[in-house]
Order: sequence, then structure tokens, then C-alpha cells
Amino acid sequence: MTVRAGVVVTGTEVLAGRVTDRNGPWVAQRLLEMGVDVAHITVCGDRPDDLTAQVRFLADQRVDLIVTTGGLGPTADDLTVPTVAALYGRELALDAELEDRIHAIVQRWRSRMSSAADSEPLRAGIRKQAMVPQGAQSISPTGTAPGVAIPSDESRSLPAVLILPGPPRELQAMWPEALDSAPVAEVLARRTQMRQDTIRGYRLSEADLAETLRTAEREITKFDDLEITTCLSLGELEMVTRYAESARPAYMELERLVGKMHGARVFSTDGSTIDDIVAHRLSGHRIATAESCTGGMIAARLTDRAGSSAYVIGAVVSYANEAKTGLLDVPAEIIDQHGAVSEPVAALMAEGALSRLNVDIAVSTSGVAGPGGGTEAKPVGTVCFAIAVTGRPTVTHTLHLPGDRASVRALSTTAAMHMLADALETR
Repeated sequence: MTVRAGVVVTGTEVLAGRVTDRNGPWVAQRLLEMGVDVAHITVCGDRPDDLTAQVRFLADQRVDLIVTTGGLGPTADDLTVPTVAALYGRELALDAELEDRIHAIVQRWRSRMSSAADSEPLRAGIRKQAMVPQGAQSISPTGTAPGVAIPSDESRSLPAVLILPGPPRELQAMWPEALDSAPVAEVLARRTQMRQDTIRGYRLSEADLAETLRTAEREITKFDDLEITTCLSLGELEMVTRYAESARPAYMELERLVGKMHGARVFSTDGSTIDDIVAHRLSGHRIATAESCTGGMIAARLTDRAGSSAYVIGAVVSYANEAKTGLLDVPAEIIDQHGAVSEPVAALMAEGALSRLNVDIAVSTSGVAGPGGGTEAKPVGTVCFAIAVTGRPTVTHTLHLPGDRASVRALSTTAAMHMLADALETR
């Protein structure tokens, strides 16, 4: 059976663009992984009428579950629980045990900052968060705001609703208990178990993949049982396929066809990202970066994961020519002869990092990110790369990347990660 869900992200700050929504996509991805179809993600401000309208809209779309994020807490604009409770015709009642639990959390936090006695506004805020709709189930807070799970109400044609807090860290920590709550578990029990697999390609065009999918549609039995979505981002093309277990033979045929048609441009068939692959292949190595136009973005990407200190030794952001000379030993005459944006300079930057930081692999970038600085010979988007590996000739590449300054820098960082993966694979 297909189970459908909708997500309502509340918060005027999200609606106005002051805060980027991280909850909607996260919740949607978790639900999709569990075999739940996500029909809509909506955003509304902290106004009861607007929240009510969003819940009614999703109910009209025949979803089985609504997840709301935000609008929980002690302040006057935290209105999600009373608003949804009113729509479902459920009175709010004080949960004394929950009130004590929230009070203990608040006291632990306050003890680190002051020893001031409880104030009436503080006690009122705690009490407000401990008000639970009758017949609903509270979700233990990881901050001070508990979640709430409300069963469906067939008499009002309203689906089950899960109310969670806005801070992403709190929401994500509460997610497992939220799924186990009776109203949510009852909905999830009705779903058909689905698999989700991801294939990733680099420098693979959407048009080429689309042609492959047309071939698959003609040649693969039960191809229509596969739900396929594609997304192009920073030069990488991601194909996500959801399917019931009965359609696994069709998916395996599709995976083989994609590999056959696109070869080395497919770099992952098990869902691994390029960052995962590079991190795995760097085991036992020591790496450094020498960056100009990317300004440390490659180093930031390499160190984004826990445990990267085992292989990342350091980085040199040699933006100015004197830094390239003083920190990486690139001769000034080579810069004068070839220009800072050139493969000879990129090669010497990587080799300088290899030597200066005592590593066995180094990557460098030097380019024209824009919006100014381009020439006819080296227009904006020209980026030179080098990979230096102990005991091997240094490899250089030049790419001409599209887009504005941010795009060129981001595309350069992704390109460098793929060059590193290729270099490490051949060791």
C-alpha cells in the first residue's frame, strides 16, 4: 500500500528567507527512505490561520501523515500545538510528569550560567510546553520543547500529525522516538516496503542519461515499476531509484545498462559520494592542499568529516603571488613567464605543498573565478589543477568552468575531489 505524507515547515523567519529550511528536506528524505511518498513540503509563517490552512490543504490531498516542524517553545509565537489541537478538536491538558522533565532540563542549563531563582515567566513557559492535546502522545524533548503525535481523525477527514521542534539538531535526535509513537507507527505499518538506490556520475550529461533511460524503458521488463528521479548539481548527476522488492531484477538490469553506457563517468553505484570515496582511498596517506582560487574550500571539504585528521595534514591558501613564492617555493620567474593561472605554476604549488608539509599527495588550484580578471587567453572560469604524488610525475589539468564566482569555486572544488579519487585509485 502507498502511504503518503506532507511536511509543514513553520516559522516567519524561514518564510522571509532569514533562515534556510533544513528540516523539510531532511524529514522528506527520511520518509522516502522508509517507503513513504512525500507529496508536499509547505512553508508558512507563525500565524494560526495559515498553519490551519496548510494542514487542511494536506488533508485534502489525502495524505496519511503530516509532519510539522517549528512553532514549539515557551514564547507567544510558538503556537503549533494549540493550533493543531484546536483543528483536531482536542483540549490541551497539563502533563505534570512532562513539566517536571522540562523543568529539570531548564535547571541544568541555567546552573551553568547563573543561580537565579525561577521566575513566573520561566515557570509559565515550562508549563506551556507541557500542555499536551488529550489523546495525543508526547515525544521526549532533547531541548526543552517536546514533540506531539496526534492520531488521525476520520470524522474530520484529518490524518495523523507529528509535531516536532524547529532546531534541526533537536528534531533529528527526537526522530527515532517519534517514529515509534503509536499514531505514527500505525501509519507506517500500512506502507509497502521500498528500496532506494543511488547511482552517481561525474561529467555525465542529463541528456545522455535521459537517452539511456529511454533505452531502458524499451528493453527492461517492468521498468515502469521503478520510480526514478535525477538531479544535476556541481557537475555531478545523481539518479535515485525507489522500488518495491519485487522490482529488484528490473533495477539490477538498469544498473548494468547505465554502467555499460557510461563507463567511467559513473563513479558510484552504491550511494557513496565522492567525499566518501576520497576519504576511503586516503587511508594510509597524508594529504595537503595548495589553493588559490578555491581559497581553502578543498581543505574544508576534506576535513568536513570526523576522523579526517588521520590523513589531512594541512593547507596553504596562497592567494597572492608572493605567497606562492614564499610559502610554496614557486619561483617568481615561472609566475612571470607563464602567469599565476597556468599548469606549470599549479604543478609547482602542489609539489611545494608536498615538500613543505611532508605529505605523499597534494592537490593545487589556481584560476580566474571572476567576475573580473579574465583575459581572452584565460577567460573567467579558467582553472588549473595539479596532483603531486610522491614517486610519480605531477599531473596537471585545465578546465573552463561555467557560472559566476561562487559556481566556479564550487565546481573547482568538486573537480579537485574527483581528480584526487582518480589519483588515489591508481596507486
